[in-house]
Amino acid sequence: MTVWQLDVTFASGTLAGVTDGMPLIAKVATSVSKTAAALSRAAGRGDGSVIGGWIGLKIDPDLLAHLASGRAVALVSGTNGKTTTTRLTAAAVGVLGRVATNSFGANMPTGHTSALAKEGHTPFAVLEVDEHYLPQVIDQTRPKVVALLNLSRDQLDRAKEVAMMAQLWKTTLAGHPDIRVVANADDPMVVWAASSSPQTTWFSAGQRWHDDSFVCPESGHPIERSGGDWWCTGCPLRRPRPQWVVEDEGVIDPRGDWHLVKLQLPGRVNIGNAATALAVAGEFGVRPIEALPRLSRVASIAGRYAQVDRDGRNIRLLLAKNPASWLEAFDMADQAPTLLSINARDPDGLDTSWLYDVDFSPLRDRPVLITGDRAFDLAVRLQVNHVPFRHVNSFDEALRSVPPGRLEVIANYTAFQDIRAELDRVN
Repeated sequence: MTVWQLDVTFASGTLAGVTDGMPLIAKVATSVSKTAAALSRAAGRGDGSVIGGWIGLKIDPDLLAHLASGRAVALVSGTNGKTTTTRLTAAAVGVLGRVATNSFGANMPTGHTSALAKEGHTPFAVLEVDEHYLPQVIDQTRPKVVALLNLSRDQLDRAKEVAMMAQLWKTTLAGHPDIRVVANADDPMVVWAASSSPQTTWFSAGQRWHDDSFVCPESGHPIERSGGDWWCTGCPLRRPRPQWVVEDEGVIDPRGDWHLVKLQLPGRVNIGNAATALAVAGEFGVRPIEALPRLSRVASIAGRYAQVDRDGRNIRLLLAKNPASWLEAFDMADQAPTLLSINARDPDGLDTSWLYDVDFSPLRDRPVLITGDRAFDLAVRLQVNHVPFRHVNSFDEALRSVPPGRLEVIANYTAFQDIRAELDRVN
């Protein structure tokens, strides 16, 4: 398709439906945004989800607000699980009609702008939001619902400390009392952040990672835990009673009804992500019985959990970018040969000291291969944890080094993208 053909397409009734009622500059910015994104895809330079929004916002800094106007918007934010939960939530809300979403994980305003421009006029939008950008995106999109998943350490060289992030959320939500908040009752940092909102629905999916919530963000006193409960020893902050609860292989809804959750995605953590999606969809009036069949059809999200057959090996891709998500990845992975790949490029964060917060001992019972830009940092960490390993120089060498059968691949962000590209950008 030529640039001229693209412009004709975007000048048609489809574009008119997107931009009705917008200022002229916003209409121009939307057209240019869609054209730039389409050209990026056509040139094989990515999905266009960043460049399209970046150009559109340069033309009209208020473009995201213009595109969000008239839509019922849900935002999904947290340190881990955003992309998967957003995909599941979009599927659930899709019961009601077409949903615009940033399904490839471009979770900053450029990505949101591109996603809304690309999808055209839809009654609903479900957007994954980087936790740092949540206040800005709330101001611009005026969401109906905000889902708060969790808070833990991530990208130590540049990200806010966890309690600072919780304070940012808390202050933001206090200024938007009309927003419905769906929040994780098992994470003390999230509970404290959501405590300033008068309209909160709580979900419980369990919390395996506790290392970032030993101290109460309100009083500084220790947080005690017993079973699934937790409380501050020096102030009234404690675990609220959740309305949505993961139990066994299903979810209990606010009426007390239990629903079996059948997913193609692995691990208990994804049942928790499904519970969050059901809770958010419930704020739009979607019943679990309507949403669950749609959740069961979600198989892979931007390559996460994808399974690819290559040279007699069944390769499964798992993304893990910080200590909490590595813990969950070990729970999902089968006892099979496992390739670990670590980079420290700008999107990953340049500091690899977080490796020492990960307990790699669950990998002692399987063959372990390591690769990536910072493989030797990982090698030292595995030696400390007494995990035998073999270093390989490439993904192809890893494939040749294991027998036919399952190969689990666990990688941080850019390492994951490198391997995904070698497997032809699997979705």
